[in-house]
Amino acid sequence: MSKLYNSIDDYINSFPEERREKLQELRKIILEVVPPETKEIINYGIPTFKWNSNLIHFAQAKDHIGIYPGPPAIIALKDELENFNLTKGTIKIPLDIALPKLLIQKIVKYNIHLLQSK
Repeated sequence: MSKLYNSIDDYINSFPEERREKLQELRKIILEVVPPETKEIINYGIPTFKWNSNLIHFAQAKDHIGIYPGPPAIIALKDELENFNLTKGTIKIPLDIALPKLLIQKIVKYNIHLLQSK
């Protein structure tokens, strides 16, 4: 049974310190580019940034951090994502590499652009 979290802070604080630091860094990277009205929520049991709809989700896994921008962003940016393990709506970032800040922000900005018309 998966754990239920009340906030992104609860989610992040449930992990060991070295994992918390990277999750907080990811959160900060995302917050630098989202519109001010963006809500930080738990959706599907994981951290979610919502603006007009879901902008992006993320989750800690055993050997990676998953970011979930949805299929359109992955398709649009597939050339820039070729070094990552991808599924239809997931980008897996290995724990032993630095978070690709500019790429993550580009993904979020792409989704903001998609959601502006909603």
